Amino acid sequence: MSNQRQQKPTLTGQRFKPRKRDEKERFDPSQFQESIVQGLDQSGSDLEAVAKFLDASGAKLDYRRYAETLFDILVAGGMLAPGGTLSEDMTCTDFCVFKAQEDMETMQAYAQVFNKLIRRYKYLEKGFEEEIKKLLLFLKGFTEAERNKLAMLTGILLANGNLSASILSSLFNENLVKEGVSACFAVKLFKSWLSEKDINSVAGSLRKVGMDNRLLELFPANKRSSEHFTKYFDDAGLKELSDFAKNQQSIGARKELQKEIEDQMSRGDSLKDIIAYTREEMKKSNISEQTMVGLIWSSVMSSVEWNKKEELVAEQAIKHLKQYSPLLKAVTSQGYSELTLLLKIQEYCYDNIHFMKAFQKIVVLLYKADVLSEEAILKWYSDAHLPKGKSVFVDQMKTFVEWLKNAEEEKSETENSG
Repeated sequence: MSNQRQQKPTLTGQRFKPRKRDEKERFDPSQFQESIVQGLDQSGSDLEAVAKFLDASGAKLDYRRYAETLFDILVAGGMLAPGGTLSEDMTCTDFCVFKAQEDMETMQAYAQVFNKLIRRYKYLEKGFEEEIKKLLLFLKGFTEAERNKLAMLTGILLANGNLSASILSSLFNENLVKEGVSACFAVKLFKSWLSEKDINSVAGSLRKVGMDNRLLELFPANKRSSEHFTKYFDDAGLKELSDFAKNQQSIGARKELQKEIEDQMSRGDSLKDIIAYTREEMKKSNISEQTMVGLIWSSVMSSVEWNKKEELVAEQAIKHLKQYSPLLKAVTSQGYSELTLLLKIQEYCYDNIHFMKAFQKIVVLLYKADVLSEEAILKWYSDAHLPKGKSVFVDQMKTFVEWLKNAEEEKSETENSG
């Protein structure tokens, strides 16, 4: 027997014909475009007929594969080359968004076409968002009228929930921002959106995807200020939006301030230094005592790991708050600030169940530390408390409030007899 290993037979040169269902069809959007363009031309400006044609065609044409081509045609009339120009070697249609009338009624009708199409073919949803993101990046390649129509349509689609506000990230593209295209487009888009929904709805959509704090990025770095944003959108008749952005900036600044105070506490900075920093920030950023007392309370309470046992947490809280009572005193020089602090304490004790029984002890401590006055406590007790845990906390305070009232009566009697 030969020592050489016998070679295994190979199948070179042999071809197997794939089964029909395994064949990969070549990507060829031209035939798809011909079919869509022909159908749109036949439907004409009757958008009901367009919606019916698109609905029926989904069964015959490969929408999943040619989603980008489909949306290009519906918006621009034909396939778009990079940059936003129409591909000249293919048949185009005049029955599309860009060739339609530039008014809200027409754009609302087109929004319905997209809405029906995506509801019927749910798998197109993601492709549609990608398409809008792409179209926004191509804005410089479109005419002013085309941009206006796209802005109106996008605003309506955002209002209807057909798009996520995350598509707005395309408007932060450096070239679009630098040339002022983004801000100009945003004005039209938000006007359209706010004609359909109120500012609270718009704000909710922006917050959901973290866009609420990024609106200033519509402007180049040298104009990225709250003042410029306010003036630009106020002048454009969008005061609601500029007020919202201003408020968001203020919230962002407060979060940063709270973090800085927490860092100072964890570093073990002296109370004197923390108080000085707090007062300086209040003056510099025009922050009211009521706002600052809320920030300080949150910072103080989140700077420690609390015991999970109800019977031990009250003792721990008293010790901790005793240490920081001078800081709380520094931001409660007004009666309204004291009341704000009382409501913050009530809210905290209600939201953190281990603190439910500690409320009265905390209030008494802060009274003794001269942070809370008897007037503020009596006002809270009589009619200024929150509904949250009201019966529990009011009941806890009953004995102390009676003592306060008696002490007040004795004081006035002494003064009168004197």
